[in-house]
Amino acid sequence: MLRKRLERIGEKAIETNFARQVIRQIKYNKLFKIIYREMERIIAKKMMEDIKRYPIPQHIAIIMDGNRRYALMQGMPPYKGHEMGKDKLEEVVEWCHELGIKILTVFAFSTDNFKRPKEEVEHLMNLFEQDLKKLANDERTMENRVRIKVIGQIDLLPENVKKAAMEVMEKTKNNDKYFFNIAIGYGGREEIVEAVKKIAEDVKKGKIKPENIDKELISSYLYTSHLPIPDPDLVLRTSGEERISNFLLWQLAYSELYFADVYWPSFKKTDFLKAIQSYQRRQRRYGK
Repeated sequence: MLRKRLERIGEKAIETNFARQVIRQIKYNKLFKIIYREMERIIAKKMMEDIKRYPIPQHIAIIMDGNRRYALMQGMPPYKGHEMGKDKLEEVVEWCHELGIKILTVFAFSTDNFKRPKEEVEHLMNLFEQDLKKLANDERTMENRVRIKVIGQIDLLPENVKKAAMEVMEKTKNNDKYFFNIAIGYGGREEIVEAVKKIAEDVKKGKIKPENIDKELISSYLYTSHLPIPDPDLVLRTSGEERISNFLLWQLAYSELYFADVYWPSFKKTDFLKAIQSYQRRQRRYGK
């Protein structure tokens, strides 16, 4: 009883303006930041050691959500959130390589996102162009034999983004150690519709018999058909939203789902490792 009363008093104290100001000052104190980063590093190192004792997912898909909300929460314009989200993705790619995860598929821009304000869409498209060019010219891309593929309705993209996408895909098409898929102008239902149309065309041409259409054949017409493991082992979404938002609808039929209650730009290595640990616990529970 006493402990519960103390907890209630503590909760009330945090609600006061004075307490919030103190917490804010501590949070942005330089010394606190240094100590916090070092603690995060130590915790992440220990988590990494534990994770490597068990099977690691080989294909992870991520819905990178919360860029705009994070920026607004920090008093910044939305485009700043997208820039910070871009930097976060570079970190996550490094974490995947560190764990030996072979395939990473990220949801960067949906077909619905074209409805956003023109200025925001243009800024995002410029970021995509810059990132794709950077990947194409980064020596590590070829040294690590990373195959990069832009999945989605590429014809909907501006010419400069389309050109950058085609260049990086052509340059890396023979790489086969790691696979990095970036969904831009992507929709899961649209992907399935496009696959059905192609199958129908091949049936009409006599290349396929209707009775031979099965799950494997449909999978071979999807954007992920080039992957050694087309279906993700783990689908992770940030921002606290617990929905799939038209992402990899066919492929995630048996995927484990994990929802992180943090915005994408503030997604830490320990958050990422918690998702991996959750996946591993589920696999051990199922006896896999």
